[in-house]
Amino acid sequence: MLPKTLTLPSIKHTMIPNKRKIINDPIYGFVTLPDDLVYDLINHPSFQRLRRIKQLGLTNLVYPGALHTRFHHAIGAMYLMTEALQVLKSKGIKITDEETRGAIIAILLHDIGHGPFSHALEHTIVKGVHHEDISLLLMDDLNKTFKGKLSLAIKIFKDQHPKKFLHQLVSSQLDMDRLDYLNRDSFFTGVSEGVVSSDRIIKMLTVVNGEIVVEAKGIYSVEKFLIARRLMYWQVYLHKTVLSAEKLLVNILKRAKELSLAGIDIFATPALSLFLKNNFSKKDFMSKPELLQQFTLLDDYDIMASVKVWANHSDTVLSLLCKNMLDRHLFKIELQNKKFSADYKAQWQEKVMKKYKLTKKEADYFVFSESVNNSAYNSGIHHKINILFNNNVLVDVAKASDQLNIKMLSKKVTKYFMCYPKGI
Repeated sequence: MLPKTLTLPSIKHTMIPNKRKIINDPIYGFVTLPDDLVYDLINHPSFQRLRRIKQLGLTNLVYPGALHTRFHHAIGAMYLMTEALQVLKSKGIKITDEETRGAIIAILLHDIGHGPFSHALEHTIVKGVHHEDISLLLMDDLNKTFKGKLSLAIKIFKDQHPKKFLHQLVSSQLDMDRLDYLNRDSFFTGVSEGVVSSDRIIKMLTVVNGEIVVEAKGIYSVEKFLIARRLMYWQVYLHKTVLSAEKLLVNILKRAKELSLAGIDIFATPALSLFLKNNFSKKDFMSKPELLQQFTLLDDYDIMASVKVWANHSDTVLSLLCKNMLDRHLFKIELQNKKFSADYKAQWQEKVMKKYKLTKKEADYFVFSESVNNSAYNSGIHHKINILFNNNVLVDVAKASDQLNIKMLSKKVTKYFMCYPKGI
């Protein structure tokens, strides 16, 4: 039986002029909220929760300035969407006021289902349930609260609206989500390689055959966008020390869940305790509305408060992992282009077992190997980035570009890493 949930207040939507607020964004300057409904959605508790979830998880352990949140990103993506829609309208693309509102709401709420520390714990607290699944469930829930006013936004989000280009602005290989997070993450990390000309790209957007394309004049900006995305993945998102920190936190939650499922008493906030003691599926979320409400009570604070307490837990594995996290004693990590041998891994396991007096199963929390993939552009999937030339011919950017490295970016790069404690 699920514990009682906090009752989230429903917000009555009324047309009040002072809802046209202005937000001062560090990337774009003053952002005016375009709609009264948008104002109400931003002020809903489910959206305000995004203030308590960092956009880049534990990346601040490498780049100290990376403390911006999912809230920041959602507002930025919304701003870019309003700009893109205005550009398309100015070029004669027919977009109704209702479709404008729907697209803006779709991008505003696209990340509302993220759990604590964003992607780092996506498959730890709740396995097999993607954040987009929870985002959609929360959008459906909000649609009931706002008496069906989000129906069109949900259709656009699910790519069920006839005008496919609206969904492409929300989710594609050149969407407002990516344009915002590259510039925003670059700004807060200080990694200048991630800066992209989002304004130039948006000005070059148009629609052909119902899909978003880029005018030929914008090809160099798109090339820069793809290169910047690749660099940001290796330099920020898949930075080896960031991987080390995230895997440490993942293992902390895995150990905490293992102990909870075994009936061992462990501190946790009520919402976190619920997910530690149970394995919920997507079906559970769809059939139990109260479970979704419990999920919205989870944020970064639940995790870090627990980690601080678990550092003194009687379980050696959990305690040691948490102390390492709090003191930033991260795993040593090796990165290479081929898999690590079983013998090499076994050597480190033996050392860890001997030093900390652990079993082989327990040592797996400290010595492990995995892989990461980086593909800046995938020309083989739907919604490829097409360049529109003066003769009305559409060409995939990978073929249209005269840059050899753009063609190389369409290839998936896999790297393997292994983690083990420092000082062994």
